[in-house]
Amino acid sequence: MGPVSDLSTAARAGIDVNDLIAFGSFPQSSASDVAEPIEWRVLDCSAGAVVLLSDRILDCRRYHSEFVETTWRDSDLRAWLNGEFFGAAFGDDAHEKVLPTPCRNNGPGTPDTVDRVFLLSVHEVRALTAVTPETRPRRAATGTVFAQLPKADGCRLYVYDKGVERDYLTANGVRQGCSWWWTRTQLQVEDGRSARAAFVGARGDVKSYGRVDLARYGVRPAIRLSLPGT
Repeated sequence: MGPVSDLSTAARAGIDVNDLIAFGSFPQSSASDVAEPIEWRVLDCSAGAVVLLSDRILDCRRYHSEFVETTWRDSDLRAWLNGEFFGAAFGDDAHEKVLPTPCRNNGPGTPDTVDRVFLLSVHEVRALTAVTPETRPRRAATGTVFAQLPKADGCRLYVYDKGVERDYLTANGVRQGCSWWWTRTQLQVEDGRSARAAFVGARGDVKSYGRVDLARYGVRPAIRLSLPGT
């Protein structure tokens, strides 16, 4: 199935893992004040709901503003996703479709959360995506033009530009280097907090050592939507 503009249309046609669905909007070009439809990759469809991951990296943000020990629950990135991003990406009519999602596997001894917008955990990345896609969505990702723009707070998305061909993706005829993107999981944890968080590298491998204040990693939001008629 190609991208669709309406969740109801997708539900009537039948939704499968790895489909693309358009829902909500966010800036994606150099015109940072112009919102465009967000394309989401279907990770799971069950129990009257669908779990979606943005197909592209939508923005470049720090996990937390300072290099200090924190948790997913207390991170600046979680606050931004469930505050500013949620308000900007989804209109009032879409808010009720975005379901609160229990978020576990946030790191050893770290608190669980319930979020409307979240990052995938390392467990979810490994279970629901694949380095070599066949029946599961591709793990490696590229950033939108907006995600690559330098931000006022110093963030600027790393884009691979070296000679290893497998670190590039081609979409719509355009070859582009992959970028790193955050997960919510902290693997290097002591006493329930950490100054590092796991991320996905350009080749889709999971790394555990990302400093929470690094300004070059991307954000691929995830959401869970109720399906029409359920």
